[in-house]
Amino acid sequence: MVNGTISLVTQKPWIVNDTVRNNILFGKPYNRKKYQEILHYACLKRDMELFTNGDKTMIGEKGATLSGGQKARISFARSLYSESEILLLDDLLSAVDVHVGKFLMTETLLQYCRSKSRVLITHALYYLKYVDKVLIME
Repeated sequence: MVNGTISLVTQKPWIVNDTVRNNILFGKPYNRKKYQEILHYACLKRDMELFTNGDKTMIGEKGATLSGGQKARISFARSLYSESEILLLDDLLSAVDVHVGKFLMTETLLQYCRSKSRVLITHALYYLKYVDKVLIME
């Protein structure tokens, strides 16, 4: 039995045809302070500056084209905004570059999410030095 709410960030990020903001909020009420904090911890602030309409930019099949890293970080931001107690992260760090990956690991997962249970699936052995337990699966 699992106790607590769960968020899943899949290896292939799930994005809906809507604005960046609505993809992150996903029906939750907008809280400006919390939202800005989440953009910071998901490394999305710079992306918002680059999008033509900021977080009101349409994404998905008929919207702006996003990189794999942007999709992954938007999906991750959604899980952070949901305030789930358990985060299941399937290879999140493989979609981002090294310095973003290090920030997501050290600042976001280890600091910002320290009160949550975090399960990280990765093939990047570099990040193993940051984890409490390692399970190897064949």
